[in-house]
Amino acid sequence: MHDQSAANDPSDSSQTNGMERSPADERSQPSRFSDTVMPNQQRDGGAKRTYHILVVEDDPTLATLETDTLTAQGYTVVTVHSGELAITTLHHAIPDLVVLDLELTGEIHGWDVLQALRSLATIPVLITSSSVTHARLYMRESGETRLTLDHLPKPYSLQALLKRIQRMLPISPAH
Repeated sequence: MHDQSAANDPSDSSQTNGMERSPADERSQPSRFSDTVMPNQQRDGGAKRTYHILVVEDDPTLATLETDTLTAQGYTVVTVHSGELAITTLHHAIPDLVVLDLELTGEIHGWDVLQALRSLATIPVLITSSSVTHARLYMRESGETRLTLDHLPKPYSLQALLKRIQRMLPISPAH
């Protein structure tokens, strides 16, 4: 159990919670998803890293499958169904990894979301798209490695999704 007495002590200005940020703080830099969620506890009492994933997918059935699969594996998942909501979410908090459908419906497409994300942070992005040629060409031209940008062509198995995500997330001793 987490002792919150230090977090509630107004005299200790070094303790901050993602919910206690001032409006000026929110405008300057988005927080990390991991700053707002406490880590899981392992059986031995040690902290286990909880990875936070943003799933951007406009197909509700696929979004539900991805979210349920990732949640069952212990990830904290936020799912949005449009490019507009993805960009809004990214301006508030940066996840550890984004699963991004390039072929979003609406005015803001996956490429726009990727560009907005890269202006904020360089975190791993797993592009999902049936448009293999455009995704691979962008990956070659961007100069990013497969640890920060990779493509999983649709249709794909959920096992393939999990393997790519596990490869792309930072390896930490506690995970």
